[in-house]
Amino acid sequence: MTSTTTFLLLSFFYFIQYSDALFNIIGSTQSVTVTGKLVCEEQPANNVLVKMYDDGTIYDSKLGSTRTSSDGTFSVSGTYKDITTLDPKVNIYHSCNYNGPCSKKVQINIPDYAVASGSSATTNYDIGTLNLANQFSGETTDCIH
Repeated sequence: MTSTTTFLLLSFFYFIQYSDALFNIIGSTQSVTVTGKLVCEEQPANNVLVKMYDDGTIYDSKLGSTRTSSDGTFSVSGTYKDITTLDPKVNIYHSCNYNGPCSKKVQINIPDYAVASGSSATTNYDIGTLNLANQFSGETTDCIH
């Protein structure tokens, strides 16, 4: 076998192994739950879309989504199988004090210690109360979510 053939075969096997991880086939099952309360100024932010993702190198994998209740609270959970520790983030899509054609998007990175082994989170990570009227570092607008 030539060195080129060996390289191609090894590359193919590494690709297969990496692709399996990307498609949630190999690795360890991990879970995370995030809770919080969203307000717009002093009023509860009702029906705000909250999505949780595993922040990936190539693409983000959606772990879960929800909408805030009438009092502005939410709880979003997700489970995923990965070969590395999940890198969860929560995206909040809102229109508090904003009249543009798209939603404002606030991203919150969730620390590694909030990720649990297994198919159900043993604890939850509480982001506390966020006033969406504030300006957040990295806040953007998003039309497709």
